[in-house]
Amino acid sequence: MESVVFIFSLIDCCALIFLSVYFLGDQFLKKQEFLCSLIQSCLQSLLSGTWVVPEVIGHAVVTVLMLISLHWFIFLLNLPVATWNIYRYIMVPSGNMGVFDPTEIHNRGQLKSHMKEAMIKLGFHLLCFFMYLYSMILALIND
Repeated sequence: MESVVFIFSLIDCCALIFLSVYFLGDQFLKKQEFLCSLIQSCLQSLLSGTWVVPEVIGHAVVTVLMLISLHWFIFLLNLPVATWNIYRYIMVPSGNMGVFDPTEIHNRGQLKSHMKEAMIKLGFHLLCFFMYLYSMILALIND
């Protein structure tokens, strides 16, 4: 049973790594095309905004799964990131298009902070990937 938990966590972590790379690439493109029209920026923000909810759900599922399977260290490691994702999604001001609102990014210069957040998440998910891989191998050996 423990190996199934870590296999699922590993697959979910791969999807979260993909989303982190996608967000990082999307923010990089926005930075390179800073002087583009607002319409193109709105389309990019809508595309990146559609992947925020699956990221929140994917990370919350892994966090709850680690709580249920009593892997306390991994649960406590995932809890702050899952809480941050949920907080960031819930605290979007009314009137904004989502977490990645193009007018907010261009007006307040939030692009740099979004890129830093995406890089931190990518590093975190890579760390979790290798931790889940190691735990999965140990669980398969012990079964």
